[in-house]
Amino acid sequence: MKHKKLLLPTPIHLLSLKNFKKHLIICLGICLFCSTTVQAQFGGFGKAILGKGADMVSGGSLNKLLKQPQAITTSFNDVNKTGSKPPSFMEGQVAEPLYLLPKAPGGGFKLCAGFYEMTSKSYCLHAGTRGPSTGDGYMLAPVLGPKRDVVILILKHAETHPEVDQHSIQILLWSIIARTRFVDMGSDIKLTATRLLSANELLMLEGGALGVLPASVMDKAKSQFPPAVQSVFEAENNIRRLAASGNSSYEEMEKYAMLAGLAPAPDPAVPSGIWSLHPDGYYIRFYPHSYSKTTVQIYVPKELLSTKPGLVYDGPNGIACPANVGSQRLAQTNEPLNPDYNQKLKTICNQ
Repeated sequence: MKHKKLLLPTPIHLLSLKNFKKHLIICLGICLFCSTTVQAQFGGFGKAILGKGADMVSGGSLNKLLKQPQAITTSFNDVNKTGSKPPSFMEGQVAEPLYLLPKAPGGGFKLCAGFYEMTSKSYCLHAGTRGPSTGDGYMLAPVLGPKRDVVILILKHAETHPEVDQHSIQILLWSIIARTRFVDMGSDIKLTATRLLSANELLMLEGGALGVLPASVMDKAKSQFPPAVQSVFEAENNIRRLAASGNSSYEEMEKYAMLAGLAPAPDPAVPSGIWSLHPDGYYIRFYPHSYSKTTVQIYVPKELLSTKPGLVYDGPNGIACPANVGSQRLAQTNEPLNPDYNQKLKTICNQ
């Protein structure tokens, strides 16, 4: 019977100087990796988080902190008002269920000529602001900012993960909007992220993130912001702290994400129910019921499809943006709430 030759490590005294150096470097690398991993997982967690924030003001880097863009930068200045229609447009017409239209392979719904609506899940993308209020006008805006791609991916992947509830996704989005580092997020938030994102997509969460900023840094930073921006900056820091704590509830995080009290008066130039002209040529408007629930209406002119066949409405690619700067930006989805699939489309749709 043949015995396999057992390979033993070469004794150090038999190694050449060159090989000895090579082995030493490898051993030191392994030790350093293990030490770093253990420290990151078990040691000095709170100190590390606050230390990252304290570093932001050392060496004059407070200015760098103040210049960092928000995770999602979309504002009403990004809204294209060209071609908009008043709320009376399509008055008296009855909308059909948008969710009954054929599904597009890449997500969303294939559009046919006609008037459609869907009440669907929506998400807050602006911490430290107020929820929708009566009279607020919302218009279509693009998703912009450093975290644009990962936010859209989360919303699109959520369609195929019904086991991940809306509250868990909102907590993840608030953590991202607040620029929380993935390594700092609590285990529940990380679990939500890993369910919705691939390993490569998870890497998109890291860039541009911050640690929890101590009070001294917050005071210095806030003094350089106007009041409206101060509330957002403070809300984001509180959300980072809660996200890192690992035991915060949805209600606690919502308390910082949503401001209490009366919202500023609506902008009369942008009334509730105003229609936006989508870049693809159809019309769209939003009626938010709350930050987590929005009715979207779409009108597709018949003549449009003759020049632009194959149109698709894909909710996560747009934001319902308020003219009122103190209100929430609302991410849209393709997920209808309480759909009735027993209904039938009256419109003939050959998509």
